[in-house]
Amino acid sequence: MMRHSGIRTGAAGILLALMMAFSSFAGPADEIVPADAPVQAVPQAEQVQQAQAPGSPVAEVPGAGGTDPAQAAADAAAMEAWQQAQAEAQAAQQAAADAAAMAAWQQAQAEALAAQQAAQAAQAAQAAQTVQQPQTGPLQQLGTRKLDPSKPMVALTFDDGPYAKVGNQIMDCAAKYNAKVTFYVVGDRVSTYKTEVRRMVNEGHEIGNHTYSHKILTKVGAAEIRNQIEKCNQAVENVTGVRPVTVRLPGGGKNSTVLANISQPIILWNIDTMDWKHRNAATSVQKVLGSVKDGDVILMHELYPASGEAACRLIPELTARGYQLVTVSELAKYRGGLNNNKVYYSFGR
Repeated sequence: MMRHSGIRTGAAGILLALMMAFSSFAGPADEIVPADAPVQAVPQAEQVQQAQAPGSPVAEVPGAGGTDPAQAAADAAAMEAWQQAQAEAQAAQQAAADAAAMAAWQQAQAEALAAQQAAQAAQAAQAAQTVQQPQTGPLQQLGTRKLDPSKPMVALTFDDGPYAKVGNQIMDCAAKYNAKVTFYVVGDRVSTYKTEVRRMVNEGHEIGNHTYSHKILTKVGAAEIRNQIEKCNQAVENVTGVRPVTVRLPGGGKNSTVLANISQPIILWNIDTMDWKHRNAATSVQKVLGSVKDGDVILMHELYPASGEAACRLIPELTARGYQLVTVSELAKYRGGLNNNKVYYSFGR
């Protein structure tokens, strides 16, 4: 009995020694569990963690130990709200930058406009003292014609030309007294008197529009009114390179249709010599000198030799009386200016 007990004790010692030797080759996870010990369940998350390489992050696995779905939804909503706030902040910042750029551009435009207006005002002030006009001669050199706005001015105007015999007579006399006049020409006559019409421009006289074929505009329709004005403008421009600024209506006839279809300033008159009717130089002279005053627009006609003779008497006499003989546009410039589609009779102060 004692012998068998010793054998069992020796066998147990040998078994214990073998177990201890075997355990020296196994890691901590290789711990030998007695066969009769109860098996403990390992949580799923712990199993996943053991399956990954040492030091790597542990992936979240749904199920036991995973993220709460309600929390995930709240986190997603918070992220979306943050992104929306960021987008709105960026949009507001861009809008503010655009507004600042627009304000700077508008300020620059306003300053440029103010500078331009100041320059124009300075030029106008200078022009009020000195008016440049072309001189006679093939080179068309610019000469200086001084006008004094404080002194009286009148405008001699001549309708129905061009007609070289009379027109050249008027211009010859005007050149002696530094006078300028206005010729209201009929468009279909311009090509016949090209040399005379070019002289008008070269010597600083003004050419106005007296329609293309001298039609009474109150007796035609809107389309023909526009046609008469435009064709005359074009006829003058084709020969001289200058487009008439003002219009004179044949016979002075006007109505609402006429006024609605002419965009240029309309110049009539306040002194009518009636030279077309009596054709007497002395009568024309008396009509003018008996009533002339500053700012008057005097009506005569280029077609009649008696009108040329009357002009050659009036120009030196008016000059001697202190009047400056100017074109219609010059007179308007120093007496309030011109507006399109408006009718003028004179330009008094």
